[in-house]
Amino acid sequence: MGRAGRRSSAGPRRSKAAAEAILEAAEAVLAEVGYAGFTIEQVARRAGAGKPTIYRWWNGKPALLIEIYARQPLDLSDTDTGSLEGDLVAALARLLTFWRETPAGEAFTALLVEAQHDPAALEMLRAFLAERSFPFADLFDRAARRGELAADFDLAAGLDLVSGYVWARLLTRRLDNDAPSLSSAARQMARGCLRR
Repeated sequence: MGRAGRRSSAGPRRSKAAAEAILEAAEAVLAEVGYAGFTIEQVARRAGAGKPTIYRWWNGKPALLIEIYARQPLDLSDTDTGSLEGDLVAALARLLTFWRETPAGEAFTALLVEAQHDPAALEMLRAFLAERSFPFADLFDRAARRGELAADFDLAAGLDLVSGYVWARLLTRRLDNDAPSLSSAARQMARGCLRR
């Protein structure tokens, strides 16, 4: 879009319409070219916005990727099956579908890759995960209330097990809901957490 079609910026305060256009453009660029081709220049061109506006509202690609991810609704309600293993199967399937069918999967993949070589991106990722509280924490909380968990259960270690599994699936593009595989993974994860 040429200069005449460019959206105006009223300064440092975000215009809701302009921010929405930029985020939609970023999602579209990410879907079309993936992380390797994702640039602020392409996003600005597609949104009809200036690069300075984007950098004023997001201080770089990682911040933009985090907002793309955060604006997608992940719904893990109705995953209470009465057991930790069943809850894990239901929630894993829901998360893989979420990553497969929304811009969140590409955004989170890009963020994980960016964090491997950019210390600022790594800090943002850590802060984002700490703020957001990995959604599987609720599953373990339910299991604790049901009396399922071992006395020495460590929530941080349990979440690392789950996130390691789902991130491996995300980074290797295995986002299909393969029920036998998910059931097997959930069974093995749950076994290490349950009271004997």
